[in-house]
Amino acid sequence: MADAERPAAAGVVVAAAIAAGGVAPVGAGPLLEVEGLTVHFPIRQGIIIERHVGDVRAVDGISFSLTRGETLGLVGESGCGKSTTGRAIVRLYEPTAGRVLFDGVDITTLDTAGLRRMRRRMQMIFQDPYASLNPRMTAGGIISEPLEIHRVGTPNERRERVRELLATVGLSPDYASRYPHEFSGGQRQRIGVARALALEPDLVVADEPISALDVSIQAQIINLLERLQGRLGLTYLFIAHDLSVVRHISDRIAVMYLGRIVELASSRDLNRTPLHPYTVALLSAVPIPDPAVESRRRRIILKGDVPSPAAPPSGCRFHTRCWLRERLGNPVECETIDPELRALATDHQVACHFAEKVDGSAEQLQAAGRGTGGGVPSSAAAAVSQDVRDAPPLGASRPGE
Repeated sequence: MADAERPAAAGVVVAAAIAAGGVAPVGAGPLLEVEGLTVHFPIRQGIIIERHVGDVRAVDGISFSLTRGETLGLVGESGCGKSTTGRAIVRLYEPTAGRVLFDGVDITTLDTAGLRRMRRRMQMIFQDPYASLNPRMTAGGIISEPLEIHRVGTPNERRERVRELLATVGLSPDYASRYPHEFSGGQRQRIGVARALALEPDLVVADEPISALDVSIQAQIINLLERLQGRLGLTYLFIAHDLSVVRHISDRIAVMYLGRIVELASSRDLNRTPLHPYTVALLSAVPIPDPAVESRRRRIILKGDVPSPAAPPSGCRFHTRCWLRERLGNPVECETIDPELRALATDHQVACHFAEKVDGSAEQLQAAGRGTGGGVPSSAAAAVSQDVRDAPPLGASRPGE
């Protein structure tokens, strides 16, 4: 058999083995539905006798859905609950309350065997490419580990599958015998992507997969994820804090603050007409690689630090730092009434009592750093666009990464 034919043959064998594993077929409707997801971590005091004195409310009742083939970006400041949300969806963290429906099945109720079968279709790419790979295992062993755990294929078929996956993510199949310390950061993250794709999942939770990488390498990984999505029909929950990158890759964006989703809209609508004052502040912090534009625009600097998730403020959780509330004379509703996520436009939801005041006027857009038309990308997003034009064919190795 010619070398060019081996990856396809191995992929067919593994795909058949996965399909025979008792996984429910893909049907119509949303692939993922999250309803009232809550993750609280208990705070305990005492050495001999421990007492439960409170909870860190990392995720506090969020809801959203994800359709097949879609990318939902989840953004917010560090500590807002983004990563906890992703890990709770794949049950690396046990939810405190709520439901996570994956293809109509509530995975929060599955036993160990059921969850093991379901995880064939749900995989995760971790943030730190240096910490997420076992230094004692070769790249081939790391990528084939999911196949071994789920008993997919023979040893020879697994080796061929590893070679196929390495080529798919732009690395030489000969790298299978190398150890993680022999790779650069971008190459390690490509190995992490290959591991996540080994079982041909439907959903990939990407937990800040580019935050530890240089800007040019970020662009390569983003373009790789986009090409794989088009080729394999993947669905992404893309977690990040860089809005410029998120708006490039995402179909919709959910903005989180202190365990809650405060705005949810299409990438286009959220960037052109942000309706929550927190989103406006985040957009104003996105750098613009144009000195003339950068010198004219105004930034919104949020006052104070993010409150502790162990003791969130009453009412709106953002009211202690809200610039809009100050402009409106500090209305009492912000301190006493917790705003619900409500629809103000088609497919545009926001949790703010006075979201209508953030109406996309020229002043607000200028404050968000987008008064010159809104299409100016940051350096990372610009690098992504350039990398799309210069990208080699899928499976080609990138020297010097």
